[in-house]
Amino acid sequence: MRGSVKRTVLFSAVGSLFAVTAHAAGPAAASTAAHIYGPVRPNEDLTQVANAVRPGSTRLSTFQTMLALYRSNPGAFAGSPGKLKSGSMLRVPQAEVILAMPAAEAYAVYRTTAAGASSGVMTANTTPASVSVAPPAASPATPEIRRPPGEQRPVVEDTQPLPDPNRIGRLAPVAAPDAWSAAEIAPVPDRWRLLNTLGMVPQHWYDPYNQNTWKADKPIRNGNEFINLSAISDSVYEYRIVPTPAGPSENRLFGRERQMTFATNLILSAVYYKGDTTFKPPEYEFHLTPVLNYNYNKVQEDGVLFADPSRGRERSDQFIGLQEAFVDYHLRNVSDRYDFDSVRFGIQPFSSDFRGFLFQDNQLALRFFGNRDNNRWQYNAAWIRRLSKNTDSGLNDVTVGPRNDDIFLLNLYHQDFPSPGFTSQLTLAHNRNRENGTPFFDDNGFLQRPEPVGSELPRKYQVTYLGYNGDGHFGRLNLTVSSYVDIGHQDRGVFTDQARRIQGEFGAAEASWDIDWLRLRASAVYASGDHDPHNGVATGFDAIFENPLIAGADTSFWIRQGIALQGGSVNLTQPNGVLADLRSSKDAGQSNFENPGIILTGLGADADLMPQLRLSGNFNHLWFDSTETLALARDVQFRSNSIGWDLSTALIYRPFFTQNIIVRVSGAMLVPDDAYRTLYPDKYQYSVLGNLIVTY
Repeated sequence: MRGSVKRTVLFSAVGSLFAVTAHAAGPAAASTAAHIYGPVRPNEDLTQVANAVRPGSTRLSTFQTMLALYRSNPGAFAGSPGKLKSGSMLRVPQAEVILAMPAAEAYAVYRTTAAGASSGVMTANTTPASVSVAPPAASPATPEIRRPPGEQRPVVEDTQPLPDPNRIGRLAPVAAPDAWSAAEIAPVPDRWRLLNTLGMVPQHWYDPYNQNTWKADKPIRNGNEFINLSAISDSVYEYRIVPTPAGPSENRLFGRERQMTFATNLILSAVYYKGDTTFKPPEYEFHLTPVLNYNYNKVQEDGVLFADPSRGRERSDQFIGLQEAFVDYHLRNVSDRYDFDSVRFGIQPFSSDFRGFLFQDNQLALRFFGNRDNNRWQYNAAWIRRLSKNTDSGLNDVTVGPRNDDIFLLNLYHQDFPSPGFTSQLTLAHNRNRENGTPFFDDNGFLQRPEPVGSELPRKYQVTYLGYNGDGHFGRLNLTVSSYVDIGHQDRGVFTDQARRIQGEFGAAEASWDIDWLRLRASAVYASGDHDPHNGVATGFDAIFENPLIAGADTSFWIRQGIALQGGSVNLTQPNGVLADLRSSKDAGQSNFENPGIILTGLGADADLMPQLRLSGNFNHLWFDSTETLALARDVQFRSNSIGWDLSTALIYRPFFTQNIIVRVSGAMLVPDDAYRTLYPDKYQYSVLGNLIVTY
């Protein structure tokens, strides 16, 4: 409308110029002078033009202007007042000419325009044949639906000025406020508690879905200090059939395979921080997360749960671990977009890459981190001293001293590289392990260091990892990639009493494609194995502490289960691990670079059957990269490297569409092939798992 008025003023000035010229030509020309409106915009109709140039602020004057425009510009219409040609220049008659237009004919033109087409032929001096109803002398009152029933609002006459819409809606002008006096005292609540003061937002300590002081929605001190309390209950029940070493009294390698586990963790977390974190990082933070664990295990063979077979086939235990206890201090901001540098010290979570292939754990660390260029660049520099773990729960045990195992790690992230939506990361990590002293036994009496395989001699090692990781999407293709090389040396080998260099490789990728409610996935993992345990180079790849998220993760039988290699505490695989590493355990053992390696390829799909229900399936095939170390450890010969098929499915249910309650039920099966049958009985292996997570 603003553009129409501007153009009207402009063309009125032009019209005035024409009027002066016409007046100079003579009285007849002056009497017919008019100004010009146009050009007409696309989709602009006659009603809009008339409303812009009408001489009075009444309905009738609008209708009369429409008729006058139609009569004065017959070439600007495509046979009907409802079809005004775009780009036309319209002659606007003088006000007295417009107001002299017949009311009945003006109504007819308006109705024809509103209908969008004329039902009869109309000339400049005739009324449409299909319209013959003259306007009523007075319009009847119509009900006003915004008023109480029975109360009506009269409609003004067409010849009267239109009323003030604010008066019609019973809106009265608001009086100007009194001038503020500095001497007056007006207590105003802070912005966090304003809605509470007005009684608009109730608060209950047990309600995390609305404003809650204990969930850091409002400060507890000084207007910028907050506390966030949370609690998570994570319970797992699992029934499985896995290869189980036979008891000491049995004259066979493997015995009855049924096992059952129930474990529950109560995770309590408190975070105290200072700072207005709407736009910038907090000034400092304190995190404290104790975890209360209870676990129960039952097996069918002696010597599986305890090194001492007389202690039975059932075990229940409870433990309190400390998974977080750190302080985070904001050192400085380095830009007006709050790029920053911070330091964090204490027990804290850390992941070396996007999917946890190399290191992912909660450990004692000193960490410097920050970002640059509007968060496009991020960095971490950390020194990590590994803590001892409780044997049955896997939680940090701070009642004993830390391990003589250090990790020095540096990684650098670059967002939107090499293309928008994809993040690249470079990682440099050095693991220095000097646990070559007294043998270490866990709480159940099993030897953890050195590994009870091969020469069983204490060893130490230093290994450096160089890796590239990427995560993001290219259009609709989601992609995660990871690659590492490890280079180092150890003072003696697992199978030989001589120093060995370390040189291994690792690669993994997972691609997915979304089709509406369905995501299709393809996965691949490669970890090199040691092809000659007796030479001077150990070519097997092993991680520091892996927790991989790929190929179905812990839904997969191979990744979820720890599969024992032989009696004692040597495992072919570790729980929640994809590598075949021949370690004693992931929690207390050392990395072993003399292992068979692993090759995995797989297909999977995630189907969102409902917004709160997801079904996942995975079909993976596995091979050993090399079988030489397995042949030496078990004194067997392999005809093939094929391990077999790993088939799994999971159903995930979130009843409230949030992460506050998650129910997961999964099942997995391993269909063995030649290499697996060489090591274990020729039986299908399977597991069934139920998991309930409740979060406050």
